[in-house]
Amino acid sequence: MAGANATSFDLPPLPDYAILPLPPLYSWVSDAFITAALPVVGYWIVSLAFHAIDVYDLFPQYRLHTPAEVLKRNHVSRYEVLRDVIFQQVIQVAFSLLLAVFDEAPTYGKADHDVAWYAQKIRLAQRAVPYALSTIGLNPMGLATKLAASQPTLSSVVMGGRYPGLLQTVTVAGEQTLLPAFASWELSFASFLYWYAIPTVQFCAAIVIIDAWEYMLHRAMHMNRWLYVTFHSRHHRLYVPYAYGALYNHPIEGFALDTLGAGLGYLLTGMTMRQSMWFFTGSTIKTVLDHGGYAFPWDPVHWIFPNNAAYHDIHHQSWGIKTNFSQPFFIYLDRLGGTMYKGDVQEKYERARRTAQQKLDQEKANEAVAESISSATSAIEENLRPQGISTSRMSRKKATSISSPAGNFKDLTNMVNSNLHGRRANVLGMESSH
Repeated sequence: MAGANATSFDLPPLPDYAILPLPPLYSWVSDAFITAALPVVGYWIVSLAFHAIDVYDLFPQYRLHTPAEVLKRNHVSRYEVLRDVIFQQVIQVAFSLLLAVFDEAPTYGKADHDVAWYAQKIRLAQRAVPYALSTIGLNPMGLATKLAASQPTLSSVVMGGRYPGLLQTVTVAGEQTLLPAFASWELSFASFLYWYAIPTVQFCAAIVIIDAWEYMLHRAMHMNRWLYVTFHSRHHRLYVPYAYGALYNHPIEGFALDTLGAGLGYLLTGMTMRQSMWFFTGSTIKTVLDHGGYAFPWDPVHWIFPNNAAYHDIHHQSWGIKTNFSQPFFIYLDRLGGTMYKGDVQEKYERARRTAQQKLDQEKANEAVAESISSATSAIEENLRPQGISTSRMSRKKATSISSPAGNFKDLTNMVNSNLHGRRANVLGMESSH
């Protein structure tokens, strides 16, 4: 139990407090496990939502890449991506649980004391008001006198935080004593600082830390050939990123870039474990959105953070791979580092779409030709069997004719046509020579 105290004879004292273990959010699971599991759950909820959009082609007008590009430009299978992502998430969960073991156990009971501490600092800051007014030619005492009747609180502020009528009864050493009290506005402002402003500053600082860490490491992996070939090149097998491939990395890179970066943001800003639940989950979802492959005009996250799917997708293209290293929130480090892509991307994207579609169309055409030849060959065998020609002899004859100089593809075509529909037929689309 901490006793009441005052740092100065005219400051309100700080209240007593008792530190108690913080009960978990849910009785059946620890906060540490929730902190480890939430980013994984958030990752797959958002990823599967994007996957459903892909499968059912719900918003084709907002796609950065066509389905043909997904099929023909990526150099890794979806199974391999899924396997590596799950492996990295296992590492993340293990690291998060290990971090909780060495972290201090969550407690509560000191909030009122901390709010009063901020209120004391607000009271002390008011002492600078008379000096500030004097420097601009105003008389603080005269101004305070004029305001005393209509604005007593403002008058006290002008006088340097003197509230002679605000007193409270406090028991000190067994005796009741009158001591200064806080004004209601001081406690309200202090509560706002404690519950909202300080956590917001912590979140912003953590974002700056994780952005700086990932930019530094990400750029190093592109500038150093050994780092790129050994680790980061795996992530760039996805020329056309999709949502659940956001964490497709080499395990060592994934730990150093994502897991360690988020952990540093948490530790250096002094977040509580429950604050870290939101920070870890939010940064994970942001990474998924950046690899989602869609540029939705009504996405509020992309309004707030300029580092979005369209910006990061440039980095995944062969012509933009040495630019746009920033992730996952802001792009100012690319501006400062001179690594922001500045060219026109529209024509490059259109060229990639056309090339991928041509490859897909050619592949389908080749499959159709191969299927036609296979069907025709099967039909020849069926027609020849009732005439007493054995399968083995037929196979030898066909192999000989194809492998000989005279047995070219045109001869095979004529043979197929003549056997199926007579000597003037043309089922393979080639004119008969007979």
